[in-house]
Amino acid sequence: MDVNRDRPAVDADWHRVHPASPFVRGWVALVAVVVFFGRDIFERALQGRELVDEGLNGRILWLLAGGAALLLLTVAGFVLSWYFTRYQLSQGYVRVNTGFLFKQQRQARLDRVQAIDIVQPLLARIFGLAELKFEVADAGESAVRLAYLPIEQAKQLRATILGRAAGVADGAETAPVPEAPEHVVLSVPHGRLVGSLLLSEQSFFVVLGAIASVVFSVLTESGAVVLYLIPAILGLGAAYWKSFNKGFNFTAAISPDGIRLRYGLLDTQAQTVPPGRIQALRITQPPLWRILGWYRIQVNVAGYGGNPGNENAARTTLLPVGGMGEVMQTLALVLPDPGTPDPYRVFAAAVNGLDSDAGFTTTPRRARLIAPLGWRRNAFLATGTALLLRSGRWWRQLVLVPHQRTQSMALSQGPLARRFGVADLVLHTTAGPVVPRLIQADVGEAVALFDQQAARAREARKRQTSEQWLAELSRAGSLPVPAPLQAVQRPANATTTTQEEPRNG
Repeated sequence: MDVNRDRPAVDADWHRVHPASPFVRGWVALVAVVVFFGRDIFERALQGRELVDEGLNGRILWLLAGGAALLLLTVAGFVLSWYFTRYQLSQGYVRVNTGFLFKQQRQARLDRVQAIDIVQPLLARIFGLAELKFEVADAGESAVRLAYLPIEQAKQLRATILGRAAGVADGAETAPVPEAPEHVVLSVPHGRLVGSLLLSEQSFFVVLGAIASVVFSVLTESGAVVLYLIPAILGLGAAYWKSFNKGFNFTAAISPDGIRLRYGLLDTQAQTVPPGRIQALRITQPPLWRILGWYRIQVNVAGYGGNPGNENAARTTLLPVGGMGEVMQTLALVLPDPGTPDPYRVFAAAVNGLDSDAGFTTTPRRARLIAPLGWRRNAFLATGTALLLRSGRWWRQLVLVPHQRTQSMALSQGPLARRFGVADLVLHTTAGPVVPRLIQADVGEAVALFDQQAARAREARKRQTSEQWLAELSRAGSLPVPAPLQAVQRPANATTTTQEEPRNG
């Protein structure tokens, strides 16, 4: 055992993970061995029969010896896995070595760390352990996974890495880097989370499917269709449970080292996304959520990648469900400088508006035949700090891309769009759930936006401050707690919706 295991990792020594780590990771293997050799005995005990058949009396010792040997080999593999798993924090890198037959070393540059997550599966929570996930740019999966550490040591290691990545610590410090203070900004009530699931898109289609099944059963006078629905019901139940489990106790806080997100019922997760690492943001509102004025916010973060799945969807969710107040507060976290003197009016029009309110440029009227519902919603507006892309009449959507995060752009025009003189403009950022796309803009306006946005991106990258954000905040001596956008120059009679204005030509 490493005597330095419980000491904060602030030096360049190699450290081992907690001795219980392999058992937490591989408990299923242990259970499988026990079940394989003990299932028959357990069933006989429940039935009141003899535990061992008479024919096996001569071989029982060999079976027990074989089971014990297999169990010992499994435990020995766990011990060797623990012994050969070590990590180091040195020379601007975090390194993790694993394997005793096939060795592997993974490392991540501290200045390229995009986000750090603390994950606690249920069994790890029982042992007071946690896993650290380090995300770096252009990684399809976690660049480094360190499992498992005592929860306090994991928090200390995260603070140390964020401190070194941000410029507060340089690796020569003699004391542990303190964890940055935080200010809780918002949380999601349990009732609202349940309500959002009941009013979600999948619930809408579940109701339609149930009605169609009942009608089909009545018309065919057969109840066999219910049997075919059982797998679908089980799958939907699992999907609902995963969404509820991932959104339970969701809280968002702001700290000098980034936006901190915590959520989870059985498996808990704490994310830290450094400021400025969010590449794009999307606000969506399903039709049924409009009844209660709820919205969802998702983001693209370099390192999380675009792989589908419930876990990745949870990690890229900045707000699972919230009202306009929470939306404005979250926007203030991502974009402290909205780049407009009237942020509430602009963002309210971006989320709920129609036509050219607040200065948006929409799809021309001549294209209403190919977009009869969306032409008044499809629009764009550039503020001093970000490009806003609005779309969707029933499924409302707003995509926000900071100017410095625009990596490249492309104009797209099909034969039908060419006939009506419109084109799409696609902005390329890191992979993720958000796909920035301006839909059916006037060709001239799309070309002009292409050139203007390229110039804005170049200028924004020139003005971008150092990646060592925490050093600057430390010199300032204050915790940045941005005010919600709704509180900035909000008109006295403003509401969370905008009025529809007539549009000519």
